[in-house]
Amino acid sequence: MVKTEKDVKTEIKTIADLPGIGATTLQKLGDAGFNDIMSIATTSPSILVDTTGMLKATATKAIAVARSAVELGFQTGDEVLEKRTATGKIKTGSTELDRLLGGGIETGGLSEFFGEFGSSKSQIGFQLCVNVQLPIEQGGLDGDVVFIDTEGTFRPERIKQMADAKGLNSDAILKRIHVARAFSSDHQMLLAEKIDDLIKKDNKKIKLLVVDSLTSLFRSEYAGRGTLADRQQKINKHLRTLQRTADKYNLAVYMTNQVMANPAIFFGNPTTAIGGHIIGHASTYRVYLRKSKGGKRIARMIDSPHLPEGEAVFEVSNEGITDLKQ
Repeated sequence: MVKTEKDVKTEIKTIADLPGIGATTLQKLGDAGFNDIMSIATTSPSILVDTTGMLKATATKAIAVARSAVELGFQTGDEVLEKRTATGKIKTGSTELDRLLGGGIETGGLSEFFGEFGSSKSQIGFQLCVNVQLPIEQGGLDGDVVFIDTEGTFRPERIKQMADAKGLNSDAILKRIHVARAFSSDHQMLLAEKIDDLIKKDNKKIKLLVVDSLTSLFRSEYAGRGTLADRQQKINKHLRTLQRTADKYNLAVYMTNQVMANPAIFFGNPTTAIGGHIIGHASTYRVYLRKSKGGKRIARMIDSPHLPEGEAVFEVSNEGITDLKQ
């Protein structure tokens, strides 16, 4: 008896139901962040082969069955608009910076902030760690935070200072921030993949993921033009994991990025973000930060799907991120 598409959809409920997926392969897929039928249906055979070591023919068949078991249809524009109503915004503490961002750091997307050292990339990340825990009516999302620290820059003392400035219980704030120090690019990628386990096993309401910084470890491990292709491929895979997590749990991803001086630019600002087009295309929002006098900082919107280019001036003080005091 020939099985219809309806029969396949009825039988295939989990990844374990797919052909060629045994216990060992299932474990490898889970470790790599493949936890549902949709994640298999939307990947490529080569990625499954690299992840599990299965034969390409087996991977191709598993993907084909997964695609027949899920709905991969189109949505109308009004349906997408309705879905967008679930998008949350995390206030930064500065109304000017929030205006530039269209209301704050958005869930479901990757927000990349890049700039030279001292431009307050990490400071904004710390402030978001506090603000995301506030109720929605106060500019937060009443959620926990995952903070992937690649440079050893996480400072709980600064978090405490920012929380105290808002009259919050700083100890309670710190308890809802889950920090992990990454010591290699592979470790960084693994930590991002394990967020799914943290949410499922511990039933955590994660609404913000901070990666500070995104490219530091990749930059130090892959030096020279000969390793550029491998580095970019790994960064691309890492960004896909971050975006998949943002989509799946409707959480915000805030990424800091380093910069370099581009010697090919003779006029204008030679400062360029690390990571090239891979990060540029993957980031939903790109914001360039630069330092001014004292605590004054200037943010410029470089790229956004719907927001115009523009600038915002804000201040970094003992209280945290605020509007510029007159």
